[in-house]
Amino acid sequence: MRFTSTPRGARLARRLVSHRLNDWGHYYTTPVNETLTLITAELSTNAVRHGHIPGRDFHVQLTLAEGTFRIEVTDTRAERQPPSTPRTPASTSESGRGLLLVAALADDWGVTPRPATPGKTVWAELRVRAGGHTHTHGVAPRPADSASAYGHDTESFPATSSQRRDGPGSQPGAAIYGDRRP
Repeated sequence: MRFTSTPRGARLARRLVSHRLNDWGHYYTTPVNETLTLITAELSTNAVRHGHIPGRDFHVQLTLAEGTFRIEVTDTRAERQPPSTPRTPASTSESGRGLLLVAALADDWGVTPRPATPGKTVWAELRVRAGGHTHTHGVAPRPADSASAYGHDTESFPATSSQRRDGPGSQPGAAIYGDRRP
């Protein structure tokens, strides 16, 4: 599904993923729903904060294949890549912990370039055991360096939250993903 690159779009992405999981039998208060909803919130917020180009939307895709949920958030800023190992922010910082949460909650995560178009996809996977419980791990995994070519069925969301606007946008500046000045 496509969302406007705004805080409202990020909030709608999180809510839609939660609703879809509920429809798939992973009810709102289950660990699977809560974990994937939080991961979606973090990745969507990062797409809005660090991947925004005026007039361009971000995309979210949720799939389930062989007991593994995969959430993908795609934006159009290829030059702003998240670090391969999330940095720990200063204790007084009010932001910068999103990828630490994703790394701690997901079984695997990573970044892949968009084929044939500018941008990137940040993805996270969560394995689910029979009965809907997530696998647990004690140490946050490092992201995978390359994307797997998934040849599985995906279910797209039923509608879009915005109209596609293919304008020239603005030229992105050279910045590091997550680089924030006080």
